[in-house]
Amino acid sequence: MSVNTFLWFESDAEQAANRYVELVDDSRIVDITRHPDGSAFIVSIELDGHPYTLMNGGPGHPFTDAASIQVVVDTQEQVDRLWDALTEGGEPGPCGWLTDRYGLSWQVVPAALPKLTMGDDPAKTTAVGTALRTMSKLDLAVLQDAYDRA
Repeated sequence: MSVNTFLWFESDAEQAANRYVELVDDSRIVDITRHPDGSAFIVSIELDGHPYTLMNGGPGHPFTDAASIQVVVDTQEQVDRLWDALTEGGEPGPCGWLTDRYGLSWQVVPAALPKLTMGDDPAKTTAVGTALRTMSKLDLAVLQDAYDRA
């Protein structure tokens, strides 16, 4: 048995695959199945070891923010780099969510966030949650400051 995330693109699966493996460390294109005309049909990739299949399936099945790819990073610099790259041609959303140029939703999250939002002190976690809800791209220093000041 294996589990794989399958994503239906209208026509940009290969371009999206190239972009994603460029942006996410330890990622690669595994295989591309092509139509007789040479265009990509199925693109298999790994993003940080997680398998994804991207298909050019035609119109009629747009992405929604009900499903997203979450990337947990260690530093603010990594948040900034991924955020800037993924929102290029896309749109920022609330609380670390964004939509890329292909319509796929992502979350770019600092690894420290769970500690700040699920701590033992309700006043601190509430302060972090309040700060979080004012953000689009997450700012770890602001979140840490909210935690420390509460």
